[in-house]
Amino acid sequence: MSEVVKGVISRTKNAPTELVDIVIPDPGAHDVVVKVQTCGVCHTDLAYATGGINDEYPFLLGHEAAGVVESVGEAVSHVQVGDFVVLNWRAVCGECRACRKGKPHLCFDTHNASVPMTLTDGTELTPALGIGAFADKTLVHEGQCTKVDPSADPAVACLLGCGVMAGLGAAMNTGQVSRGDSVAVIGCGGVGDAAIAGAELAGATTIIAIDRDAGKFEWATELGATHTIDASKTDDVAEAVRELTGGNGADVVVEAVGRPETYKTAFYARDLAGTVVLVGVPTPEMRLEMPLVDFFSHGGALKSSWYGDCLPERDFPMLVDLYLQGRLPLEKFVTERIGIDGIDEAFTSMEAGKVLRSVVVL
Repeated sequence: MSEVVKGVISRTKNAPTELVDIVIPDPGAHDVVVKVQTCGVCHTDLAYATGGINDEYPFLLGHEAAGVVESVGEAVSHVQVGDFVVLNWRAVCGECRACRKGKPHLCFDTHNASVPMTLTDGTELTPALGIGAFADKTLVHEGQCTKVDPSADPAVACLLGCGVMAGLGAAMNTGQVSRGDSVAVIGCGGVGDAAIAGAELAGATTIIAIDRDAGKFEWATELGATHTIDASKTDDVAEAVRELTGGNGADVVVEAVGRPETYKTAFYARDLAGTVVLVGVPTPEMRLEMPLVDFFSHGGALKSSWYGDCLPERDFPMLVDLYLQGRLPLEKFVTERIGIDGIDEAFTSMEAGKVLRSVVVL
């Protein structure tokens, strides 16, 4: 039977969030009801609330979540009741042209729940990234549930659901950082610092953290940065990177801001045959103007990283295991644990750069 639980919605553009009753319907054949334990507060949730994604209000916010499978549809085989899972928004279809080419990390037709969650008056909710996990329970497709070691702290494990995975994957999967590489990361928020942690895990020996807020460098250094550059006090950041890399530029530069000016810096801060990875999300009106000859005269690669080019079934269990072994300090990303009524305050702290992640504990 359907049930009523509490959830956080954004009803209209730029309005404060609301904690309201929402209806979780009976799961469809391949759907799963998950009792949410924790959910990280991500920039994407704020983008939904402020109209930066689309106008399909009301939104059920939250997507970076971990919890326990409570009930399953009649055809579910991927998980079972009682499994501890991290939710993902890349439940690959296996049938689209990307999947058939052996590139499921670029799947164009990922699965979501087959029936909508609603308000008590029947209004359909749009769940953030197909998940909607600022709620006591949520309804997702079975493929959106990735089983991981249940001994992991849910407040840590949930972060793999979005931002931390995006940064780790930008370095490890998209940038393919390897032993001995030099890496520069522009933007030291949660995603950028995760890229730093990923670069260290992959064996990079020079890891340069770049930001305009020197207060963020302590986090970056704890997570593996060997050098820092305060962009607010440096006339030529690209030249500063070259000075720290034998005059060559970095092997991999991760741009975790998503602005034309920082992308230019990333381009010129890389070695001639280096790689630029764009993981920061630009807005639609942004434009990039650069001499075409500069693209021609540099080798290497320019890549975009969507969800860190991850495959949840491959990456989430492995990264949780590395965390439990003490080899990946995911716990350092949890700045604060908050209640479900603290979302708006968490948005404010996030925008001010005061946290890597606020995590809602339900």
